[in-house]
Amino acid sequence: MADQEIPGIDPQAAPSGPGCADCLAGDGPGWWFHLRRCAACGRIGCCDSSPSQHATGHYRTAGHPFITSYEPGEEWFYNNETEQFYEGPQLAPPTSHPADQPVPGPAGAVPEDWQQRLN
Repeated sequence: MADQEIPGIDPQAAPSGPGCADCLAGDGPGWWFHLRRCAACGRIGCCDSSPSQHATGHYRTAGHPFITSYEPGEEWFYNNETEQFYEGPQLAPPTSHPADQPVPGPAGAVPEDWQQRLN
């Protein structure tokens, strides 16, 4: 499927920023474990292991089913509706958060007991 157009994926949609848009805006505890990118609009959200699960929340409110990893070196697409992984097209850069951004992140916002706070 990587060479075909996939409804619900916009390769031109740029990412919304270097981290979870909602966490950075003050929604929830303000930190994440891993980041996910909406393949329809580029919104960056935190993964389901993160305390706030903003990427899935975005899917539920916006109806954009495809997400992709926003982690360096990871290249996969996931469809929340079908619960299946896919190969997809190359998306507009950047394709991951900055390499110097810690995981979990962002720097200075992650509590010492972060591992006990994961979902």
